[in-house]
This record gives sequence, C-alpha cells and structure tokens, in this order.
Amino acid sequence: MKLKFFGAAREVGRSCILVEGKSTRILLDAGVKVGEEEAEVPTIPNSMLQSIDAVIITHAHLDHCGYLPHLYSNGFNGPVYALKPTLEIANVMVNDYLKLSNPRDVNKDWQKKMQRKEKTVEYHQEFRVKDLALKLVPAGHILGSSMVEVRLGNERILYTGDINLKTTRLLEPAYTEYLKADTLITESTYGGDKDTWPPEKDVLSGLMKSIKTTLDNEGKVIVPSFAVGRAQEVLFILDDYMRSGTIPKVPIFVDGMIGKVNRIYRHNVIFCKDELQKRILMSEDDPFKSSNFVMIEGKADRSKVLKHQGAAIIVTTSGMLKGGPVIKYLERMGSDSLNKLLLVGYQAVGTPGRELQDGAKEITLDGKKIKMGIKVETFHLSAHADRPQLLRLAGRIQGLKNIFIVHGEERKMMELAAALGKHYKVTVPVLDAEYTT
Repeated sequence: MKLKFFGAAREVGRSCILVEGKSTRILLDAGVKVGEEEAEVPTIPNSMLQSIDAVIITHAHLDHCGYLPHLYSNGFNGPVYALKPTLEIANVMVNDYLKLSNPRDVNKDWQKKMQRKEKTVEYHQEFRVKDLALKLVPAGHILGSSMVEVRLGNERILYTGDINLKTTRLLEPAYTEYLKADTLITESTYGGDKDTWPPEKDVLSGLMKSIKTTLDNEGKVIVPSFAVGRAQEVLFILDDYMRSGTIPKVPIFVDGMIGKVNRIYRHNVIFCKDELQKRILMSEDDPFKSSNFVMIEGKADRSKVLKHQGAAIIVTTSGMLKGGPVIKYLERMGSDSLNKLLLVGYQAVGTPGRELQDGAKEITLDGKKIKMGIKVETFHLSAHADRPQLLRLAGRIQGLKNIFIVHGEERKMMELAAALGKHYKVTVPVLDAEYTT
C-alpha cells in the first residue's frame, strides 16, 4: 500500500492521510488546524477529491473531522465511515466551526451531501471499500474514538488516530488485544522523552487542593476545556469531589457546546464503560444531570454568571483560549488575582493558552490586549497516551515492522522516533511525500 500525508506531518492538527490499495483510495481522517484567523486545511488538491473512494473518521475533534464540509463542497462524493456517536458529535463540532470561521470554499449543500453518504459502523465489524478491508477498534480517547485497521491481502496498516491506554471515568482504555499489523501510523502528541504522566491520584490531589484554596478565598475557578471528552471528564471529577465534600459546594457553571455534547454522550452511553452504564441505567444517579451543574444556555445566562458574587467554578470552551465563551470570562475575571485559570489539556504552540502556560502576563483575545492577574496552573488530565503508553502499544502489535509518526510537535516526534528506532524501521513523514509500506 502507498501512503501520503496531507496533514499532521511534523505538526499537530489537520490529520489527513491518503492510503492507496491496488484500485482504491481512502482518507484516514479529514481535519483542520483552527487558527486565529483562518483554519489551515490539508494540502490535498481539490482535483484529487473525486478519485477518493471513502473517508474514515477516527473521532470527532476538529483536527480529525473539520475538513469534511470542505471535502463535500469541492468534489468529494463518497461515503464517510465512523461510529454513530462520532458522526453525531462531528456534525455539532463542524457546524460550530463553520459559524465561527465561515470558510470561503464551503457551500450550503455540503451537509445534505454528507448525510446521504454517512455510513455507521460498529467496533470490530469488518467492512470493505473496494479492495481494502477495514475495521475500527476502540481507541479510548473520546466517545466513539477508533483506531483503524486497513488490510490489503495479508498486509495490514494500523492507524491510531488519537489514543489513550488508561481507563477514564467514562471510557475503557484502547483495545490492544490481538492487534496485528505490518505498519503502524501513530500519534505522538505526548511522545517526548519527558512525557510521562504522574499517577492520577497525585494529579487530582493537587488539583483539588488548588481549587479549594481559590474557592475558600471567594475566588472563581475557570477551566477552559474541549467540548468533547475533556469537558465530560472534568465535570465528572468535579462532581465526584464536590459530593464527597473534598471541595466546597459552589455552582459549577457549564458554558459553550458542552451541554449539547453531554446530551450526545448520554444518548450513546452504551459506548461508555460498563460501570457508567449501570450507574445510569440501574439507578437514579445520572452524573450527566447532576444538581451541581448549572447549564448556561445563552448570553442572558452568561451575563448572570459574569455578575455572580462569590465563589464558583466555570467549565467552558475553548480549551486553548482561541475562541468561545472563555474569552468573555477572562475579559471580566482575568485581571483579578483571587481567581484561577486551570489548564487541563494540550496547549498548542501559538495559542493564548500556551502563552499563559509559558508565563505571559498579557495576551491578545479577540483583538484586545488583556493584562492577566489571574493565577494560572496546569494539571495534566490528558486523554492522549504518554510516552510509555506509546511504546507499550507498539510492543503489543504482532508482526510490526514499520512505524510512521504523526500528529505531534516535531521535537517530540524525533524523540519518539529515536526510541522506537531501536526495534523498528521508523519514518517521520513530511507533507505531500509518498511512502510505500
């Protein structure tokens, strides 16, 4: 098989990988890299789109699905395959992205075209696109997230998408039993030499102490979060510790698209771990509907939160401070040293979140320079595999010979390549170059 990387090559974002069989062309993911001005899209030429037989989406984060409206607006007319919750969440995420960015090459008919072409598949169910056999297996990253196995005869490629090998409050870890592949295409978001997660209990202990200190001083805690995956994990953690009395009982305001995504999670709870299914289906203890959550439905509700006196927790989008309601909260609350901003997810280079993480005392939001007196702390609650997990995954794949490293900062890719290169042939691909497996 042949591979060509139209995104995520020596960068984080816009995942889009062409796989060619003898008579078949498919794309693994179709993402964008959302920037301050206009999103960066994959480098695949529009002239090629009509020749693509299918698109496989691993999960519903924009850096893996946000290019779908561009595809259907510019010549692609094939099916898109994914898990049911992935397609449902992707529609919410993509429509929000289009409202904010209004890309010039997307027409009004893309969604009707895509909805006619959506193909829902189940985990471990083999399906075919011409001469390629494909299978999706759980990736443990967010609801519906998948790794993709592509088979041509006896040759197999395994693409991780984004992967997590540890259990979370909502999901089981990635499926790693009986994996076979000649070639692995792996993400490397946290593949650097120093990327090893501390024990979760230590992280959560520090996080709760930090939150309690701020709330006890009548400050507000702002937690910017991705609407999908991270927000649900954060809310479940806060709810658990508030119920136990570890942190004071204060309103947990939930703003942005998180409410919509919560409903999709709730309706697709069968894809979550058994413990959570039983908690919801066999009792009245539904953590998605906790009385500790106050859902913000619009500007009027948000105005009340902005005027709220006393301690509170605000969980809102966006996770890297590049847009969304978090900007309004920082404009109003960012100068007050009683308040705290907790960064719990990946902060890409060049984003306001990364600037604050690196110690900036002034950032630009919506074109305005804002001085930051708010305390900023980082607690890793990542849904990505760390370095040891990535090495462990490779070791569990039977017959593995070749590895392509994608979706990471270049330095971290090279560090991971050096470690994996002791046992496998490793390639860190460049954009638009063609490779043979």
